[in-house]
Amino acid sequence: MLEIKNISLRLGDFSLYDISLTVEKGDYLTLLGVSGAGKTVLLEVLAGLVKPAQGEILWNGKNIVHQKIQERPVGLVYQDLSLFPHLRVDQNIAYALRCKKLSGPAISKKVNALAATTGVSHLLHRYPETLSGGESQRVALARTLAADPEILLLDEPLSNLDINLRAELGRLLRSINRSGKTIIHVTHDFSEAASLSNKVAVIENGRLVQAGTVKEVFRHPKTAFVARFSGIKNLFHCTVSNDPDDSGLKIARVNGRKIYFAGTDSCGEGYLTIPGEDILLSETPFETSAVNQFSGVITEAWISGPGMEIIVEAGVEFSVIVSRHSFERLKLETGKNIWLTFKASSVKFIQQ
Repeated sequence: MLEIKNISLRLGDFSLYDISLTVEKGDYLTLLGVSGAGKTVLLEVLAGLVKPAQGEILWNGKNIVHQKIQERPVGLVYQDLSLFPHLRVDQNIAYALRCKKLSGPAISKKVNALAATTGVSHLLHRYPETLSGGESQRVALARTLAADPEILLLDEPLSNLDINLRAELGRLLRSINRSGKTIIHVTHDFSEAASLSNKVAVIENGRLVQAGTVKEVFRHPKTAFVARFSGIKNLFHCTVSNDPDDSGLKIARVNGRKIYFAGTDSCGEGYLTIPGEDILLSETPFETSAVNQFSGVITEAWISGPGMEIIVEAGVEFSVIVSRHSFERLKLETGKNIWLTFKASSVKFIQQ
């Protein structure tokens, strides 16, 4: 188990503030944040390339914060890969094995096994300059895995790849993780985190603002920043009154509209979040007891993954996700009048 305790440092005008995280063996943790948030710096602290001003890094209970780079249980793959340009692919992969002074046959066997795992067996006699971005990324992974690190540290591993290569390399990373390898993966793309990780940590301006399972963080963001970053489109500044409605629900006011929600004693200013997939559409008013029901006009519509995203102006601009079947059945074209509803339990309040 890896425990990061109260890690802080200052690099010029940038600081990390009191970062604490726990990573269990076999976890796939994604560090999320915008460029310059401190994600890569934290990887470099874990790898031993940057020394923290304070804090501990515990590996199975032992503090390794002062250990040399080569003695740490981690392997770091940078975004720029840094393959040795004068060495063939097989020689790049074998580099860590030669440092361990393994025999020639043992090195050859391990290189071939890693090449098969990462899908680069056909590239072993090529040089890095002849490789595509996806091929280079796989070779860099194989070379790092050759050192047999307990934890694989990945800095934006999918950022420079096209959509097909991203999917292909994502499958490889999931396979490596399923084999038992712990992975810490830096990205600014929440969809990567959602598709690869079991845990997420969001960093903003050098501070850890939320950490937990993918579902906890994306469905229940604790700050407006996390909500925006996780792709929630329906994020509304609001004011919540002190007194609940007769139904026991709380009332938030957004642009003069009342939106009802459940389960908080908070009041004052804040933000509401409503998942687009939790909003239902109808050509006529809903025959339901749902208190959140609005009429509006469709202003935009476009393909979004396997479904469609619809923008409805109803005094509040709602983003709604529907299936293509529903889109066609309801004839959801721009300019059409439409009704929408959502449950109070789908609405989450974030205190400002």
